[in-house]
Amino acid sequence: MSLQAFFAQNVQAELTEEIVISERFKDKDGSPIKWKLRTVTENENEALRKAATRQVKGKNGVRTQETVQEDYVGKLAVASVVYPDLKNAELQKSYGVMGADTLLKTMLFPGEFAALLTRVQEMNGFDRDIDEMADEVKN
Repeated sequence: MSLQAFFAQNVQAELTEEIVISERFKDKDGSPIKWKLRTVTENENEALRKAATRQVKGKNGVRTQETVQEDYVGKLAVASVVYPDLKNAELQKSYGVMGADTLLKTMLFPGEFAALLTRVQEMNGFDRDIDEMADEVKN
């Protein structure tokens, strides 16, 4: 077996997908606008996870680290959205917010945000459970 398939130049580094997240955002013809999403690397994922990790005080004053899941998935969603540009100052200003994560949560209804999170997690491989992967490895 050749290792050529694993060389960086032979691997699709980033997967992108266009998807309608909400029917509320329409172009000039009245058609829903597709959002562009991308996958993140494990290095990016690790940085997102660290950014969502907090120190918590436990029993006897022992401090431990805990990842705040809501913060993490929100940061993952922001990192995955290519279009619209959530970091655009004018877009943030139009919603009266500062910050891409706050903008995203302000722009979308809860169900739309949940649909976005689901798709982002699927694109990044979080949709498969460990038993499915174990079965695939066996075969």
